Amino acid sequence: MCTTMILTPGATASGAMTVTHSDDDELSDQRVIRVPAATHAPGAMRPVLPEAYEYPRLNVSDRGPFYDTPGWPRTQPLGEIPQVERTFAYFDGNYGIMNEHNLMMGECTNGARFQPKPVGAAEAGPDRHIRLMYSSELSRIALERHTRAAEAVRFMGELIDTWGYFGEGETLLVADGAEAWVFEMCALPSETHHSAWVAQRVPDGEVFVAANTFRIRDVPGDDPEQMHSDHLHADLEAVGYWDRSETPVLDWLPAVSAGEYNHPYYSLRRIWRVLDRVNPDLALGPWVEGTYTRHYPFSVRPNRRLSRAEIFGLYRDHYEGTEFDLTRGVAAGPYGDPHRFTGPYDGAQNDVGDPDRALPGAWERAISVFYQGYSFVLESRPDAPDPARGLMWLAPDVSYTSVFAPFWAGAPEFPASYQTGNTREYDPETAWWIFDFVGNWARLNWRRMTEVDIAPLQRELEKASVAQVARTEAALSADPATAAQQLSDAQAENAAHILSAWSALGRRLIAKYSDGYVNPGPDDRSGARPVGYPAGWLARTDYADGPTGYAMPVRRRG
Repeated sequence: MCTTMILTPGATASGAMTVTHSDDDELSDQRVIRVPAATHAPGAMRPVLPEAYEYPRLNVSDRGPFYDTPGWPRTQPLGEIPQVERTFAYFDGNYGIMNEHNLMMGECTNGARFQPKPVGAAEAGPDRHIRLMYSSELSRIALERHTRAAEAVRFMGELIDTWGYFGEGETLLVADGAEAWVFEMCALPSETHHSAWVAQRVPDGEVFVAANTFRIRDVPGDDPEQMHSDHLHADLEAVGYWDRSETPVLDWLPAVSAGEYNHPYYSLRRIWRVLDRVNPDLALGPWVEGTYTRHYPFSVRPNRRLSRAEIFGLYRDHYEGTEFDLTRGVAAGPYGDPHRFTGPYDGAQNDVGDPDRALPGAWERAISVFYQGYSFVLESRPDAPDPARGLMWLAPDVSYTSVFAPFWAGAPEFPASYQTGNTREYDPETAWWIFDFVGNWARLNWRRMTEVDIAPLQRELEKASVAQVARTEAALSADPATAAQQLSDAQAENAAHILSAWSALGRRLIAKYSDGYVNPGPDDRSGARPVGYPAGWLARTDYADGPTGYAMPVRRRG
């Protein structure tokens, strides 16, 4: 359950159009795979595959070698649509990410009032409309065929109108170097009026964030900054989601959605946090009147242009310094651990919440969460050389304890270490497991490990990556083929260095924090130092009731 953002060129220090996303999908398939460009014969059909997240999320032979997984059942298509002659290369995860022409996408899932199963070609008929499309395949098909954001949005809308939509509500952020759109969609409970979508452009100079709730509100029908299906208003009236006589202007969010996931502020607190961090001068409050609040604008102008490091920092946020700070309180343990694991008592963590359900309590939902699978920051940089203009900064696992590494969209090769790995089988040669190990080990002594050991190396490696990107781009050949190989070689070398350094960090942490001590290291003969617990945390435990003498203690009744 993801957090995704658009930072337009006028909002970033580099002038880059930026799309960000954290794929918070628990222990699903965390690989990011580069699907190669391809040519197709006249009359070819393109399979449309079902929504899937578990490893391997797709097992097919027509999307490059890393989606061809021997020993696993083949993914069966829901149906087919006409193919085009040539499709572009793109980065792919649980949703399409970025193509070789720098078209970029982010995603988050939203609750919708109607969430049907897919209806494949074999099940559809005169009385049952086909439902082939979900955001995962929509984003991939658009990245295969388009280079401009507005064209991609209109194209995906047409796919929904024609082929039908299934599943939860979804948001896709769609941007090129010049413009960015928020594209929201859901299914409708009718075979005639079966699907709905709307899109809104983000003004240049502003920042947009979505976090598992629809963010588009008024849809008057004639706004040049919006797109939607030609029959959107008629469809929502037909299924009873909107009454024109009561509300002349369609309000998209309450018409199609129950609002937030799981519990109050599951979404809105993250929206508040991003908007408040990028522009605290707006004084937006963290408490609102309800899930359909209009307190938070669609997008805001930041009070300064945001640096890349600041954007990375948004994905490493646990509400530090606020009343919601997850590194504080008894639940954070003695060492300030911000992770809050969930279970049956916490409701349906990744399902639409029942607005009438009474919860006994809930944890705050931060942007950085223990079940982050990967995060990325995508940039289309106007001042970069043409073959290097599109850049993906990718951090496997939890971004707080990971490193954002740069990969060019125009590079034809992508390191295998980032394209492999099964979350159910430890593999120290794969990027996700290298970072996942360190993230889990850090929970032994979170504050000390992250501040003393992890963050300094993280900053060093990300700073070195920035410098390496600049050196590589300054030396690019004028020959396109040579330049593409330079990009591939440089990112492979840099990624290998990052993973080697992080693997070594993991080994050091095992020895340094063994058995609750801080071990000074192999060349220091001073001996291990006991850490113990902070006095404030001890006071909240039964430590004071422990034996301090031989006499039976007298305890007061509380």
